[in-house]
Amino acid sequence: MNDNHSDDALYYKRRWLAGGLRAAAKTSPVIVLSGARQVGKSTLLRFERPFNDWAYFTLDDFETAAVAATNPEALWSSARRVVIDEVQKAPNLLGAIKSAVDAGRGDINFVLSGSANLLLMQKVSESLAGRAVYFTLLPMTRGEENERRAPAWLTSAFSGRLPAAKRLNAGERPEPLILRGMMPPLISMPGRADQLRWWEGYVVTYLERDLRQLSQVDSLIDFRRVMEALALRSGQILNQTEVSRDTAVSQPTIYRYINLLEASVVLTRVPAFTRNRTKRLIKSPKPYFVDPGLAAFLCGHFDQESLSNSRELGALFETLVLLHLRAACQLMVPSARIYHWRTVTGNEVDFILEYGRKLIAVEVKMTSKPKFSDARSLRLFLDEHPEAAAAFLVHTGAEIVYLDKKIVAVPWQVIAGN
Repeated sequence: MNDNHSDDALYYKRRWLAGGLRAAAKTSPVIVLSGARQVGKSTLLRFERPFNDWAYFTLDDFETAAVAATNPEALWSSARRVVIDEVQKAPNLLGAIKSAVDAGRGDINFVLSGSANLLLMQKVSESLAGRAVYFTLLPMTRGEENERRAPAWLTSAFSGRLPAAKRLNAGERPEPLILRGMMPPLISMPGRADQLRWWEGYVVTYLERDLRQLSQVDSLIDFRRVMEALALRSGQILNQTEVSRDTAVSQPTIYRYINLLEASVVLTRVPAFTRNRTKRLIKSPKPYFVDPGLAAFLCGHFDQESLSNSRELGALFETLVLLHLRAACQLMVPSARIYHWRTVTGNEVDFILEYGRKLIAVEVKMTSKPKFSDARSLRLFLDEHPEAAAAFLVHTGAEIVYLDKKIVAVPWQVIAGN
């Protein structure tokens, strides 16, 4: 590790994704690491082996950006293991990287990181086809924050091994984490006023700047209004006509703004599960902000009382759980996929996890004492898909309780790996 980073390394919290990145570096010439601003991409690459010994360049540096634009090969003229950060700022660099990989015959490796989802950028996917593997770094999970090992609950569940019924030492309320958010800089920021100032700066300085670099945004006021409208609809079936009506922004612009939010890894759309058997299914996606703290901030919930009394609390809890489900899915090879399930008659399950032909259903309830009736939608899904390995009802209490043979109610900390 570089000496000038040794003191900072004392405060570095290991990320669960690091093992997958190391494994990929042994077999793939290019690793693409996307993630929202401030999720810790640069920190991971500067402190995790082997990347901490690679040559590191960031296109935030004007001189580096100028070299990348005029003579990109100079960046790796004296190094065969190279990290290039903020690479979305120089998409023309990709052709040179492709040529270097093709000419290097396995003797050169790149990690390309950026705050735009490079997989959604057409130039990247075309230039690096067959040469790159893709990862997305998420905000920090509760387990990572508390320096726990990566959880194995999902792998076990897909194999039919469910947790034993028991009571945990104590349940952890999710509301403080929903308000604070899970971005690494917030972890050591206990003051609420400091957290709010951070989120205010994040929205203004990072999101709006990054999005304007990706594509022309005609009106930042309209863009902010669309973000707020989407935050209020987190976890609901996406209806762009409704968003357009409530924001007075045209539908084509709504469509473009949603794509920009997704490309900058701020928003994710959970697609519908449509492996149809007998029921007619809703096929529209559900939008979620990647970090529950950002969604809460955009909704205008700045304190505990506002959040606790809001109709958005359940959806924001879903957002927190989704973050941890995505982190667990990324640990599998290949990654498990996440969907939602809803019939035209209104029966729905928040999340369906799919790994090959195996399924797990997950329902999220803002309750500390789950009841038999809370698992009704899970039973309907299992009736429709008896091949599913298990179903989880995620709650805010402290007990692991069985509600049926395949249905187990678990505290959200179990999902969070805490």
